[in-house]
Amino acid sequence: MTELEVKNMIEAGLDTESVEVSGDGYHFEAKVVSQAFEGKRPVARQQLVYATVQAEISSGELHALSLKTLTPAEASA
Repeated sequence: MTELEVKNMIEAGLDTESVEVSGDGYHFEAKVVSQAFEGKRPVARQQLVYATVQAEISSGELHALSLKTLTPAEASA
């Protein structure tokens, strides 16, 4: 799995302002900025993102995804 594939899955499953992904092909880190996070607690934000890659996590193709989730206002601060 590539960084671009992870990025594309997140963008396809969630309305995002920006997505940055880095990783080694098995473990990834993503910074996701989305208006959908407004008013949501960190766990709920992460659940929204994890839902976009759940099939790959379940299959073992994507082993780990660390997330930083921000609203557009938080990202610009």
